[in-house]
Amino acid sequence: MQFFALLFFVILDISEVYLGVYIKDRRVIIMKKKLALLLACTMALGLTACGGSQKTETAAAASETAAQTEAETKESAKAEDKEKQEASEDGGLEALIEAAKAEGELTVYGSCEEEYLSAACQNFEKLYGIKTKFQRLSTSEVYTKVSEEAGKPSADVWFGGTTDPYNEEVADGLLMPYEAVNAKNLISEDYKDPTSCWYGIYKGILGFMVNTEELERLGLEAPKTWDDLTKEEYKGLIMLSNPNTAGTAKLVINTMIQMKGHDEAMEYFKALDKNVAQYTKSGSGPSKMVGPGECVIGIGFLHDGIYQILQGYDNIQLIVPEDGTSFEVGATAIFEGCAHPNAAKLWIEYALSPDCVDHAKENGSYQFLVLTNATQPEEAETFGLDMNNTIDYDFEDAKENSAKYVEDFFEALGSSADSADAGRFLTE
Repeated sequence: MQFFALLFFVILDISEVYLGVYIKDRRVIIMKKKLALLLACTMALGLTACGGSQKTETAAAASETAAQTEAETKESAKAEDKEKQEASEDGGLEALIEAAKAEGELTVYGSCEEEYLSAACQNFEKLYGIKTKFQRLSTSEVYTKVSEEAGKPSADVWFGGTTDPYNEEVADGLLMPYEAVNAKNLISEDYKDPTSCWYGIYKGILGFMVNTEELERLGLEAPKTWDDLTKEEYKGLIMLSNPNTAGTAKLVINTMIQMKGHDEAMEYFKALDKNVAQYTKSGSGPSKMVGPGECVIGIGFLHDGIYQILQGYDNIQLIVPEDGTSFEVGATAIFEGCAHPNAAKLWIEYALSPDCVDHAKENGSYQFLVLTNATQPEEAETFGLDMNNTIDYDFEDAKENSAKYVEDFFEALGSSADSADAGRFLTE
């Protein structure tokens, strides 16, 4: 608009010049008419241009507003859908809670440490008013017991312990599939069974625990690798758990096979056996022997070593093998044919929530937690453990072959699983 106003005055000035020159000439009338026409056209063009500009600006603003409104509508719809989904899930859980309360009871087989097992069961009973009984058994004991019960288990759920025995039960049809709502809290699909027969709750790192005072007394250095454990200088100084009774030992066997290959792993266990003083019943057994000096080197989960250190055994050193290590996924599952299926499903939802797992470290369990909404135990990182510094463990191979690998292990050591030396392979 400013441009056209300026043009108008310029033309007006020019017209005055021409009028001054031709004032007495007949052409003055013609000149006036031409100037008038020119001015009119100029103003018309200016108004048209301004009007067009305004229309363009208005259209652009309207388009932008429409786009913004559409985006806000979509976001609102998404939020509404999310609210509906959450409401539906909550409604489903409310119905499940009522059904579980109607059953009124729950029995738990637990393969984690008893302190944590007891606390988890007590809190479940407190939250839901469901009478909760529990029994602490090793993973292999649970597998044997449930197998013998042939579809009529005396317990409803399994809680804690490495997943290798769980996978054996999956293969045998002894665990019940259940699509848990709180499975959405898992940090990865890797921490659940593909058929939804078990769900992970924690991750434990496999390694060595050594008594530094005893090593110094003997003039020995701490082992750094798995192969170091076979050195003659460690003869009679090592403890490992019994694969007949402990999932931890099964994990060690599977780990060595995956790292070395089957035949080389069996040769490795032959060499290692020469240095093993005792195979304990439970996976945490070796960690409990290191601090008091009953063994110098214990093979097991390093979070068990953390517990012992925090109990006052500052002579324990944790070692992550330099040549690699694996991990357990501590799980929970429902037994097929259980007496209280709704209470069992509610337990799974509970176990996959902070209501359960955030109490772990308060009760001596320092594993990494595999739930996004859980609080990780700072103790694990304080002692130098890394949740992701492990091999890519092949759970499918372990599921299909774990039982055979245990048989191969005992055969390599010169004894069968059924007749293993009771003096060294403890079952009590």
